[in-house]
Amino acid sequence: MNDATDNQLVQFNNVSFSHPTAPAPIISNLNLTVERGETLVLLGESGCGKTTTLKLVNRLLTPTEGEVAVEGKATTAWDPIALRRHIGYVIQEGGLFPHFTIARNIALVPSLSGWDETRTSERVRELLTLVGLPPDQFADRYPRELSGGQRQRVGVARALAADPPLLLLDEPFGALDPLTRASLQREFADLSRRLEKTAILVTHDVREALALATRIGLMHKGRLELLESPQGFRASTNEHARAYLETLV
Repeated sequence: MNDATDNQLVQFNNVSFSHPTAPAPIISNLNLTVERGETLVLLGESGCGKTTTLKLVNRLLTPTEGEVAVEGKATTAWDPIALRRHIGYVIQEGGLFPHFTIARNIALVPSLSGWDETRTSERVRELLTLVGLPPDQFADRYPRELSGGQRQRVGVARALAADPPLLLLDEPFGALDPLTRASLQREFADLSRRLEKTAILVTHDVREALALATRIGLMHKGRLELLESPQGFRASTNEHARAYLETLV
């Protein structure tokens, strides 16, 4: 495998996805590569196929046509459980188990992967500290005892627990108030740089896309209309990109 291919963590090759009840394909002929170390932000309106694209990466969905590859291997060739443990996944409100303590939520994937208790406990404490939640104060609490922003921090910690090479984030900050959202966006950007993680993040917020992305993929009706750096996005003449940029005025 050559260096260029080694650097491509995720590849979409002529990928389409249809649902039997949908009148049109949800994803149409998507070709896209995600480079190691980048944060690719998928931007678009509700129903444009952003979340479907994300779920094709961790095989919550399987392409109707084409192939999605992770680390050079088709998702259909991976054991689905092994693939999902290889990928961190963050959704709104963190998707935490309400009857698990914070420590147990974070420890879930390491425990399932066979880590011993000491190593798991040390990792939980390390990650709580990393996301700004002192472990002595938060490890034994339950999700209902935390604010929305704190739960989202725990969701990020859980996604990082087994040190996966790839993070998938589906509207991770969308349910938060504007001040908490801006704070967590800054923290996530800093964390991504320090940990050198690859991330695919879904949002409909152009400010979030411009703030966090290495590249922005603009989606519309199941198609990738534009793939640009934040600077290139700002300079684009694409009509949908311009419509988003006009909301910043």
